[in-house]
Amino acid sequence: MARILICDDQEMMRDSLAATLAREEHDVVACGDPGVALQRVSSSRFDLLITDYRMPRMNGNELLAQVRKVRPDLPVVLMTAFGTVENAVAAMKGGAYDFIPKPFDGAQIKLVVDRAIEHGRLVNENQVLRSIVDQNAPRPLVGSGQSMEMIKAQITKVAASSATVLIRGESGTGKELVARAIHQFSPRAQKPFLAVNCAALSENLLESELFGHERGAFTGADRLRRGRFELADGGTLLLDEISEIAPSLQAKLLRVLQENQFERVGSSSTQSVDVRVVATTNRDLEQCVEEGKFRGDLFYRLNVVPIELPPLRQRSGDIPELCRHFLHQIARRTNTAYRHIEPEAIRLLQRYNWPGNVRELQNIIERAIVLETQPGVIRAQTIEPWLRVRPLPSSSDGDFSGRPLADMEKQVILTTLDQFHGHRIKTARALGIGVRTLGMKLKKWKEEGELIEA
Repeated sequence: MARILICDDQEMMRDSLAATLAREEHDVVACGDPGVALQRVSSSRFDLLITDYRMPRMNGNELLAQVRKVRPDLPVVLMTAFGTVENAVAAMKGGAYDFIPKPFDGAQIKLVVDRAIEHGRLVNENQVLRSIVDQNAPRPLVGSGQSMEMIKAQITKVAASSATVLIRGESGTGKELVARAIHQFSPRAQKPFLAVNCAALSENLLESELFGHERGAFTGADRLRRGRFELADGGTLLLDEISEIAPSLQAKLLRVLQENQFERVGSSSTQSVDVRVVATTNRDLEQCVEEGKFRGDLFYRLNVVPIELPPLRQRSGDIPELCRHFLHQIARRTNTAYRHIEPEAIRLLQRYNWPGNVRELQNIIERAIVLETQPGVIRAQTIEPWLRVRPLPSSSDGDFSGRPLADMEKQVILTTLDQFHGHRIKTARALGIGVRTLGMKLKKWKEEGELIEA
């Protein structure tokens, strides 16, 4: 189903064409005034415009020219009872998708409409892919300490192959950045790099996102959708937070990794793709396998080349370089003067434990730039209040000795949640667990009456 706008000053023709397309289950809007048509294109989303050529006040080519200014991606089909080669050529030069002479039968217009709609969807998909390519411009891996130098060497070696890579590390350590670097230094660099956050989508949505679906596969599937594996063909697909993928999808994912084949949801037709998979996790996947939450064969298929990213607290020597990088980055992005950071502020940052890792450091620097009142510098006194970590509440004897592990886990989670004012995503990142895992624990405690509000 598509949303189609028809513009024709002849009421009988307009209503007849609208009825023909409505029977094809399209959402059809019809009007007889080109000015009204232009207004509707400007204010509403349409997948196709079909307009008559000869109309009062504004002809089809003039309407086409105006539409191209506000919706250059919208396919336009012109129709006319005065069809000439010259008119057709002028229409196509003006950017029309097609030009159809009157009279025409239902089969003709259905064919033209189907082709025009598919063309528009392909154009939109290409625009999405181009924007993804722009977003994937090379980003530097900042840090010259021993651990980062080893990771850079690993990336160089791994990039040359098509082996599946599993990047492990706490939230905020830069796992996606490493995945992009692997793609950018690989022979696939000119092909798409796509990413899917496995924790952010429900099981059904994730299956459709990865593998696509056929029209009518489920309620709301009003058109064919290509999944990320198809769109990333020839390139790289990042599966972020792979530990959160539902068990029912793990078998289907394993098949793609082994055979490079899958079926869209609602289809029996097998698709073949050439995609390099890079997965990330902040969880102990071996433990997940032992607990039966993650397939062992899928783990071993993902863990062909493991890369372990150290937390920021283990590479505090890189903090000055990271600070300078973020300060230059923000100055360029905002077109503002570069700020220096005081040596005492650097020492303060190096003493902090960084539960949110590099991502938290970047947020601190951005906040400091906004709130620092001293021109040209970032002072220790500005950032120091943000680095005070509230201590965990202790048991009656002053420590956790003898406390059940489940109680300790609950206390740590609820304290961290309170520290981030109930923000679940920030809490999950700081704890190194998935958002869905956090939500399930809070739901369980609430159902058991151990938590009043979650």
